[in-house]
This record gives sequence, structure tokens and C-alpha cells, in this order.
Amino acid sequence: MSIHTKQTAANPERLNDRARMLISCPDGPGIVAAVSRFLHEHGANIVQSDQYTMDPEGGMFFMRVEFDLPQLQKNLPDVEKDFAAVGEQFNMEWSIRPLNRKKRLAIFVSKEDHCLVELLWQWQAGDLDAEIAMVVSNHQDMQPYVESFGIPYHHVPVTPDTKKEAEQRQLELIGNDIDVIILARYMQIISPLFIEHYRNRIINIHHSFLPAFVGGKPYAQAYNRGVKLIGATAHYVTEELDGGPIIEQDVQRVSHSDDVSELKRIGRTIERVVLARAVKWHTEDRVLVHENKTVVFN
Repeated sequence: MSIHTKQTAANPERLNDRARMLISCPDGPGIVAAVSRFLHEHGANIVQSDQYTMDPEGGMFFMRVEFDLPQLQKNLPDVEKDFAAVGEQFNMEWSIRPLNRKKRLAIFVSKEDHCLVELLWQWQAGDLDAEIAMVVSNHQDMQPYVESFGIPYHHVPVTPDTKKEAEQRQLELIGNDIDVIILARYMQIISPLFIEHYRNRIINIHHSFLPAFVGGKPYAQAYNRGVKLIGATAHYVTEELDGGPIIEQDVQRVSHSDDVSELKRIGRTIERVVLARAVKWHTEDRVLVHENKTVVFN
């Protein structure tokens, strides 16, 4: 069962007192009541609540709650301390994040610019509620464009012989204050060691021909097979190449009249839209991961 309740947007000034709570735990009676009662007893007002259970008997339960709490910055430490008992009672994995603490993004890119440009445009327009802390690339092609937004650009060349050193340099640049890494058509395989640093916090985009048409020139392969649907998939990166938990997908019909260049054009459009949605949902704490699947409240 899925339950979704929503109120109208708050006054921007009120957002300083608004926070989000994410909960994952084994399902059972009393979870929603316990969370609601706790927030009420601590002076909080729930303004949005999303819930989903995989199976009421023995399944997993997921919850996303937005609430207003007067003097949030002052009171939040006590709320987190007190909620630990509720979390322990229901065996919860939980977190609370103030809305005025924007997630910090690092975007990795190679030479193709369509996904990067979409993210920068949405960020500039105010549609992506996050801070783009830096762009990291193994090429210098987009440095002038990125820096025109006032965003730091770091060129880290990668070769088969220097991959380990390049990843170490990337980790040094990222430091400890990056919330999520976006692979905006970054054409390098991420090592297991790097992935472990950012488990479920690296988002990738690829065409949705996979597992068909692997390797080079997938659109040419698809054209030669006469495909009728093309699409894109955004997912979290795991050690299994392009096999991580899926966040968002989309498709578009094509026909025999679309040549390879047209398929690529359509594919680029889908890729940039799908990746932007996935990043937006992640930054708004709408994605919860369980094993190799996601629950996305949108």
C-alpha cells in the first residue's frame, strides 16, 4: 500500500524551520502512529507524508516526512537524540535533514555536454535545489562554459596507467563535504574502492538498450536491428556495471525513417531529462534504496 499526503508550498521564510525525515524498517503495526506522536510531542507539524510498504506481513516499510519545527536549528539536536529510541524500537534506518542545508553536488563529465548543460540550466533556473560544488572532467573541453557559471572546474586526466592516481586525486578534490556525485556522461568505469566511499550516492545515466547492444556504437547497432523504442536509465552506481538500483527511466518511439544521427539526437534528449529528474529526486530526499531496488516518492 502507498499513501501520499501533501499540502501547498510553504512561505520560503518558513523553510528555515522545515526538515525531512527518511525511514526504512521492517513493516509492522504502530510505525506511523509512533512517528506522528513523536513529532507532535516535540512541537513539530507534519506538512507532507509519504509511505509505502512492500508487504504488510514481513515486508519493508518506507516513509518520508516533512515537518515544521519552530527554532529548528536550536531544537533539532534534541529531536535527533530523542528519536533514537523510536528508531531502536522499530529497527529503523533513519535520518533527518534541514531543508535549508542544500546537498552539495560534484558533476563528473567527459566530452559529451548535453547532460551537464541540462543540470547547469536547471540549477541556474532554480529548479535544482542543490549546490553544484564543482565539475570534474578528464578533458578540458567544457572548462570555459562551466567557469562562466562561477563553478570550479577540475581537469583530471585519466589513462589506463594512471587511473588509480586519477581517482585518488578526484577523492582529494571532493573531500568530505560532497553529498552526491553525478556521472553526466563520464566515460570512465568507477572502481569498487571509489564506489565504497559513496555507496548509493553516485548517479549514472546510460541508454536503455542495455543489456542489448553493449560496447561501442550502440545507436548504430540499434539502427541496424530496426529498434522501435529507445530510452535512458538513471541509476546508482554499484560494482556491477550499469546494474545498480534504478531511479528513473523513460522511452520514446522511433521508426525506420530515423537514421543513426536522429536516434542519437533523441537519445541525448531522453538522457538529459532522465538524469535531471533522478538528480532532483535525490536532492529532495525522495529516493530510498533497499537491496538493488529503489522506492521513489514523487
